[in-house]
Amino acid sequence: MAVRIDLNISLDGFATTTDSTPENPFGLDWGRLVEAYTATRTFRERVLHDTSGAGTTGVDDKYGAAYFEGIGAEIMGAGMFGLHNFPDDPEWRGWWGDEPPFHVPVFVLTHKPRPAITVADTTFTFIDAGPEAALERAHQAAGGGDVRIGGGPTTAGAFLKAGLVDRLHVAITPILLGRGIRLWDELRGLENDYTVTSETAESGIIHVAFSR
Repeated sequence: MAVRIDLNISLDGFATTTDSTPENPFGLDWGRLVEAYTATRTFRERVLHDTSGAGTTGVDDKYGAAYFEGIGAEIMGAGMFGLHNFPDDPEWRGWWGDEPPFHVPVFVLTHKPRPAITVADTTFTFIDAGPEAALERAHQAAGGGDVRIGGGPTTAGAFLKAGLVDRLHVAITPILLGRGIRLWDELRGLENDYTVTSETAESGIIHVAFSR
């Protein structure tokens, strides 16, 4: 039962963008950051429900497919679920529409818990808990599968600082964002606890994997 993180980050280490607007809540920079991942066949099938076979099938798709393999439960921060954008909307059900791509129990970390909701085959449970307590809940729900820390970078960083992560994969997009939330802050020497490998995709994305 490994604890895993997969994130897209910029060349200068940022995993969030700052150019969002009410009309475009993700912003143009977010599209640039995740462009290679969203072009993969795996993303098109698992997230967009496109079964036409379209999409890239190279190195980026290999890591995209691995993202979904063996997951038994997920933990994410309030921001990833969208609670920062829709804090007082009791009808808000996340960014993923009527068919979320998780298919496992999801625990959303928030200081303002709300009743659990089920969307298709995914139940979102809102909990006020630190990394260790949240991970205990997720392991109990995972049925022997891995637990993925879905993000965002603040949540991922908290689990990394607590030494709870077995596998970290970052897809480094060769763009400079200059501001946002950096994954690497306060993680000096993280690489000393892992075996580190890297692989460059056809798209120019550098996939760096940290494994215990």
